[in-house]
Amino acid sequence: MSVQARVEAVVFDLGGVILEIDFGRVFAAWAEHAGASPEAIRARYRMDAAYEQHERGEISARQYFASLRESLGISLSDAQFEAGWNEVVRGEIPGVAALIAQTAQRLPLYVFSNTNAMHYAHWGPSHAGLLKRFRRLFMSHEMGLRKPEARAFEHIAAEIGVRMPNILFFDDTAENVHAALALGIQAVQVTNTEDVRIALSTL
Repeated sequence: MSVQARVEAVVFDLGGVILEIDFGRVFAAWAEHAGASPEAIRARYRMDAAYEQHERGEISARQYFASLRESLGISLSDAQFEAGWNEVVRGEIPGVAALIAQTAQRLPLYVFSNTNAMHYAHWGPSHAGLLKRFRRLFMSHEMGLRKPEARAFEHIAAEIGVRMPNILFFDDTAENVHAALALGIQAVQVTNTEDVRIALSTL
């Protein structure tokens, strides 16, 4: 990555950049309760309109689980859906905490995550030590906006008081990175922790 302008703030995606995400664990848990195969659940699962509404906080977990009963064709209770849903986060990605701690000494750090209230309540307390390094956490379900919507990035830039060309953004999803780049944000698609280390070393 070649830095185009002076970086004044760094914004990190959460899942796939800081925390390891594994939907396979979710599908396995749901399949066990449903008496189905994880492969069948995976094949039916879609990040559909209800998924996006849940991440914007427009519908509750109960409403989202109701939509899953239809789309997945399984009759799980809300508690069974919740237990599986919270299996998605495995833990912190090795090496990233040290990079965050080092960078926090030089620049203000923020998180921008597409998530939902249930997941946030589950993983937030478990990773409080790491998350305290960030000046603010921007959660899609609290903002009512999610990546890759331009309004979401514009909202964060306004809230932190930094021009978009002076923001460095890390995300593991190409669509989100391209959306950020289109707005003039310096963005890096993360495939492993080395991508983060190399980009931060250029600052």
